[in-house]
Amino acid sequence: MENKNNKKTIRAWAFFDWANSAYNLVITSTIFPAYYVAITTNHSNGDRVNFFGKSFVNTALSDYALSAAYLVMVLLLPILSSIADYKGNKKLFMMFFTLLGSAACCALFNFDKDHLEMGIICFALAAIGYSGGFVFYNSYLPEIATVDMQDNVSAKGFTYGYIGSVLLQLICFLFVLKGEWFGIVDKTFAPRLSFLLVGIWWIGFAIIPFSVLPKGSPNALSHNHNIIKGGFIELAHVWKKVKEMPLLKRFLPSFFFYSMGVQTIMLVATGFAAKELKMETPQLITIILIIQLVAILGATLMSRLSGKYGNVRVLIGVVILWIMVCVAAYFTYTQTQFYVIAVVVGLVMGGIQSMSRSTYSKYLPENIPDTASFFSFYDVTEKLAIVGGVFSFGFFEEITGSPRNSVLVLGVFFIIGLILLFSLLRAEQNINKNSDFSAR
Repeated sequence: MENKNNKKTIRAWAFFDWANSAYNLVITSTIFPAYYVAITTNHSNGDRVNFFGKSFVNTALSDYALSAAYLVMVLLLPILSSIADYKGNKKLFMMFFTLLGSAACCALFNFDKDHLEMGIICFALAAIGYSGGFVFYNSYLPEIATVDMQDNVSAKGFTYGYIGSVLLQLICFLFVLKGEWFGIVDKTFAPRLSFLLVGIWWIGFAIIPFSVLPKGSPNALSHNHNIIKGGFIELAHVWKKVKEMPLLKRFLPSFFFYSMGVQTIMLVATGFAAKELKMETPQLITIILIIQLVAILGATLMSRLSGKYGNVRVLIGVVILWIMVCVAAYFTYTQTQFYVIAVVVGLVMGGIQSMSRSTYSKYLPENIPDTASFFSFYDVTEKLAIVGGVFSFGFFEEITGSPRNSVLVLGVFFIIGLILLFSLLRAEQNINKNSDFSAR
């Protein structure tokens, strides 16, 4: 794409975040987890549920469902990104996954305690739709923005996502808290209506990027093999290239470990608050709204700090804050303490996601034709981190009986990521020194 930094294109691209972030907020972070815990907790079985004849802790089951969904994407993305590069039709894949995710959210309108299996399956399908669309969305970044603008453009996408999701969350908040204003008597109706609204919002606003973004350029010359097998060959080819890039090969392992912590916390925080602190849906929604609003400032702040201190130093600072969050969460027993943690999480949540995406994009060679394959590698790394992190959280909750112990495990992942970031910083400094020496 020749015309980079086009304002109309960037705005349309950012609206994809606006569209699908409503899923992330309502389904994974607020109303669905609270609703799920409420309908699956009873006096006879406590927090255990039966799923196709097998017994699970309710929140562990939802964690396992998310792990399975992201594992499916780990297996599918290499194939799909290979086809997208070959055919030049990555926008078509964005549309497919958007339709899948929005339809699954709409189907959750029928989810109740008597339809647990259906609800969990739709919950997993929505996650597949969300994560599948994002890989092709991310791969547009180096095509629509020059290297010097990618931090700002990446932050713009997350900012749109936070604003759009908060707007829909406020609408859902109104139905949940003031259902009597609309003649809603059934307490389960408002949450289920929220799931339906997410699906409509998702597909509705996604029309904007679908109508503006280019479909992608074919790259048939890079594919001389079977298109299905070729996806994994392409992934191996990308990994071979990555190993020859001194900064990228250090960034990806650190990204993997701290993402195990970040992504898991984002997915399980509401369930933790509902079970451990007995917080009700209105309180949970309030907390997530605080996180979203602070995250808008966080993404913008991190973008500005990166211009002054560099991406890696900012990431190091943010990961240190995440470690402090894990320690604080373990010792949190009051709702007030959780509110304080929520503000800190909001500050670092948007920043680390935006900064990670733009850092990876900056480390890529300029004008590469197969951006979908490179961003597939990035997303496979992130999805594997989610699989490992969320599964670990659910597993340690089941064997220890408390999600607090799982939080400490996430802290270990952050520490490993921090150590690897320091290694990346040293490598970056050495390369800069050698460049300065050569220039002389």
